[in-house]
Amino acid sequence: MSPVLILACVGGYFAFLLLIAWYTSRNAGNNAYFLGNKASPWYAVAFGLIGDSLSGVTFISVPGKVAADKFSYLQIVFGYIVGYIVIAEILLPLYYKLNLTSIYGYLRQRFGPNSQKIGAVFFLLSRLLGAAARLYLAANVFQVFVFGQWGVPFWLTVSVIIALILLYTYRGGIKTLVWTDTFQSTFLLLGVILSIVAIARELDLGLGGLIATVKNSEMSQMFFWDWRGTNYFWKQFCAGAFIAIAMTGLDQNMMQKNLSCRSLGAAKKNIYAFTSVMVLVNLLFVSLGVLLYQYARTKGLEIPARTDDLFPTLALHQLGAFAAVVFVVGLTAATFSSADSVLTTLTTSFCMDLLGMEERKDQTDAQRTATRHKVHIGFAIALWLVILGFQTINSKAIIDAIFTLASYTYGPLLGLFAFGLFAKATTNDRLVPVVCCASPLICWVLQTNSATWLRGYKMGFELLILNGLLTFAGLWLVRAKPAVSVAR
Repeated sequence: MSPVLILACVGGYFAFLLLIAWYTSRNAGNNAYFLGNKASPWYAVAFGLIGDSLSGVTFISVPGKVAADKFSYLQIVFGYIVGYIVIAEILLPLYYKLNLTSIYGYLRQRFGPNSQKIGAVFFLLSRLLGAAARLYLAANVFQVFVFGQWGVPFWLTVSVIIALILLYTYRGGIKTLVWTDTFQSTFLLLGVILSIVAIARELDLGLGGLIATVKNSEMSQMFFWDWRGTNYFWKQFCAGAFIAIAMTGLDQNMMQKNLSCRSLGAAKKNIYAFTSVMVLVNLLFVSLGVLLYQYARTKGLEIPARTDDLFPTLALHQLGAFAAVVFVVGLTAATFSSADSVLTTLTTSFCMDLLGMEERKDQTDAQRTATRHKVHIGFAIALWLVILGFQTINSKAIIDAIFTLASYTYGPLLGLFAFGLFAKATTNDRLVPVVCCASPLICWVLQTNSATWLRGYKMGFELLILNGLLTFAGLWLVRAKPAVSVAR
């Protein structure tokens, strides 16, 4: 596919994003930036969360990993359903009752300012590193297939990408993102569906043939029962439930748009609608993986050494111009829908949790806006620097380690919120940061040595649960006198 055509597709896509941003950000103040004036339609939020919960990494990696992991990923997805029910019935009612802008404000009301700050720091660290890693991997695709062929350096490619994100998030914030994410989720879904259509056309398969090909493939095994393996059903199912609770329900990035809905009832509708579509989307991703491998075998093509290269290689070099355009637009949507909201939610958490903007009665609205703008640009620069750091290191192992580190940071949040909701005691606020830092370190030691200490047992996603339990136990050990807080 011509680099010029790729660039034209991306350019046209961003033209629409900027048009949406211009329309939605008119007269947008701080309340619109942080909570969309509490007027976001639930159906728009629900559909936009699809793109927000996925990323360019998901778009590329999940289909490629089907050969090795089969459909085991769906075991985690089934666990998500339980987690989203907990979010709808326990966490959202709490957030709406307390009228929160940042969800970590709950920790301040329940335990104290140190608890709020350490919760926010874990979120900021996790989301900054995670967003940078996802954007780095997606930027590499554009660098290889477009900008690199023209001699454009990687740092300039990344600069252009982040500048474009800044253009449509700088003023409108959540008010803009609700609608840009809806637009991007549409193209992400079209990217998956139309890629399947392109492969079906090349293999001369109808709908019945597509279903039979996926169903009869040796890659479509969904359930695994070896308790020692990382893909054991109950291990992944339970992990999926807690991943959804921690990485969606306890994540400011995922919850901020939910809090912009008109009411609690609307926010619940959003979560349940999102859950239904999420299961279907993930089924499409793994099915696409089977079809990509089937296409490569049928055509006698060599499978790339890195499975992440399978989808882009076939889409951009084998399946024709239609599939290439679909892939580029789908990847663009997946990449930017997960990255754009990060700048807004990092800004929100930093302003509310670390700067205490809501408590600062001495600031005018204009001063708050100026501070918000500076923080927003500051995080864009930080994102740019971290991505260039990844490029300097140039090691996939480092990127994998960053994703692992990001997942570790949600364990303390899980423990903090669980203790606040289910324990009657309060805790020593000064010691909360110590407990929250100790738990991930203990988990790292256990994961490193689990195969030796536990007769070959390998720890996987269940580390999130263990991390949360250790935090809960640590908070119990440093508890203060029992007291029932109004924030519970």
